[in-house]
Amino acid sequence: GFESFQIQWTREARNDEDRIDPADEAESLSPTPIEPVPHLSGEESIGTALYSYVAQTSPFWFSIHRLAANLSKPDMAHLHRLRIPSVLKWVSLDFTGTNLSSSRTTLRPTGHHIVQILRFYRRKRSASSEIVPDFDGSLRTDGENAAQLSRSTRQEAQAALLEYLHSTRSLQFMDAEFMSHNSPRFLEKLLKKVKIETEIGRSIARFLRYHPINEFEPFFESSGLKPSEYAALLPRKLMFLNDDEMLLENYHVLCNYGIARKNIGRIYKEANEVFRYESGVLKSKLQAFEEMGLSQSTIIKFVSSSPNLLIANKSLELCNLLDKFKTMGIECGWIEGWVLDGSSYNFRHLLEILCILSNMGCSEEQLGKLICQHPLLLFEDSGNVAFSLIGFLLKFGYVRNEICSMFLQFPQINVREFVHNLRKCYQFLVEIEMEVQEIGRMVRAHPMLLGSCSLKKRNSILTELNTGKKRLCDILKGNPQTLKDWVLGSRVKPLPNSGDELRSQMMRTRFLLDLGFAENSNEMKKTLKAFRGKGGELQERFDCLVKAGLNRKDASEMIEVAPQILNQTKEVIKMKIDFLVNGLGYPLSSIVAYPAYLSYTILRVKLRFSMYDWLKDEGRVKPNLSPSTLLSCSDKIFLRRYVNLHPRGLEVWKNLKKQLYPD
Repeated sequence: GFESFQIQWTREARNDEDRIDPADEAESLSPTPIEPVPHLSGEESIGTALYSYVAQTSPFWFSIHRLAANLSKPDMAHLHRLRIPSVLKWVSLDFTGTNLSSSRTTLRPTGHHIVQILRFYRRKRSASSEIVPDFDGSLRTDGENAAQLSRSTRQEAQAALLEYLHSTRSLQFMDAEFMSHNSPRFLEKLLKKVKIETEIGRSIARFLRYHPINEFEPFFESSGLKPSEYAALLPRKLMFLNDDEMLLENYHVLCNYGIARKNIGRIYKEANEVFRYESGVLKSKLQAFEEMGLSQSTIIKFVSSSPNLLIANKSLELCNLLDKFKTMGIECGWIEGWVLDGSSYNFRHLLEILCILSNMGCSEEQLGKLICQHPLLLFEDSGNVAFSLIGFLLKFGYVRNEICSMFLQFPQINVREFVHNLRKCYQFLVEIEMEVQEIGRMVRAHPMLLGSCSLKKRNSILTELNTGKKRLCDILKGNPQTLKDWVLGSRVKPLPNSGDELRSQMMRTRFLLDLGFAENSNEMKKTLKAFRGKGGELQERFDCLVKAGLNRKDASEMIEVAPQILNQTKEVIKMKIDFLVNGLGYPLSSIVAYPAYLSYTILRVKLRFSMYDWLKDEGRVKPNLSPSTLLSCSDKIFLRRYVNLHPRGLEVWKNLKKQLYPD
């Protein structure tokens, strides 16, 4: 009937649209006006007029001609009885279902009637709405149903892969299903190779029919390995899983025992000889663990975290550790609660740390209580943290009995955090320049205190207390428990003024008055702000300048121009003067002319003058340039003004810099 004609027409019209010739593509994209629909009287048949109208518009609608030719007489009579409104409604609905739309509609009077002039054009699908593979192998679009399309596309691809692995390659259904649903990267790579036509599942099936895959890739990925991890594990001469019977048999033994499939990849990576065991060997090893007293859930945790247990020598180490636990009064079931998923354990190290603690004086009963109260002391990084703690204490002169006593009094804190706090407190004592003997005494006398305090940084403590390092050392020597007041999160109050700063300020003022500065003058205030350190040290450093050969008046003028030069120690001042006079050959008076020379680091001075000497030997610069000329400018200006004068200047500059600054 007519309904079947409508369905057939719509299908064939859409197929014609998909077969638009590429040469006509550009022309079809731009709006192209077509002839207006001719006016029809109410009594006039629609068949002939509709045929002549649509035959002139586009190849899409010309399919009506072929369909109409095949209509039976009853169908044709039914078509003739249709009126204009119903036909136009039908046409407009079909426009909506295809990629044709009206760009504009105008009304033009023709005689006593108003005729609609329609413009139709085909719109090309935008690039943003095209379906593209996503990272996880699914297809994404920017449309509002992108997530649904992505999910359905992924499911179709997984179903096609499952069908291939199970029906075509004869893998067990559970294996094929897990591989197809847990190898997104492989699925993504597969989708990139497949030319998607109508249905994704059918396209993948057609591709796999002529392009067999390396089944070990989705197998390893679904087992928990990344492509970068399993690339070196792929067999060179095999690509089908069924060809490796021992691999599949031992894989099924692990799965049936309860080990998660996603953890089996780690077992293959760390102990792949397990998958070469003959039939029954792996199962007997798992049963041997049960005979040691371990539950199945504990064995699963141990094997997943430490696959080497399935190798003969490693299983013996576990057996010895369990025997040690029994002598300490610890049941095997207690271990399960402290074995963490994803962690790896070295059972030889675990046994060694227990033996060391026993040799230090801990009885079996005491050792059992210690491990039960602080299990992470043993299981944290397979005892390596405890090893580092023992080594740290031995360096400070601890003896065996003292270490054993400290462990028996161990606070309720994570051992890793304890060691971190202990090292941080030691570093803090070094940074505040406490004497070495005092640091050793404090570590030996207060290990629990140092390991329990998570201190703030040195600069933060000094700033908040508003004090110096020496006073801080004196406070800790008198009362080490003060460290508790400086932990992270605590509010530190400034210390009361001790008078040391006031005395130091008075000594600085007296020093400047002796040099001839006017009291409370702007020059004095500016110079006082530039001084750092204690006031008593200024006179010693000033005397160093006088002893070098400068008269007191010249030295005073230097301090007035560059007061910061007295912020250096006597040794540094002597070294810089000696290098200028004896190393570079300049007279001592050049320091008076340019006192800021003493403010530069010796490495900067050596670099600049080494480059200057090379350029002087090449004849590119004038001799006897003053230190101020070579040192006062920035590196950028120095390069432009001097280094770039020679074609090889920059190369020589870099080589000199590497020699002086190796880091």
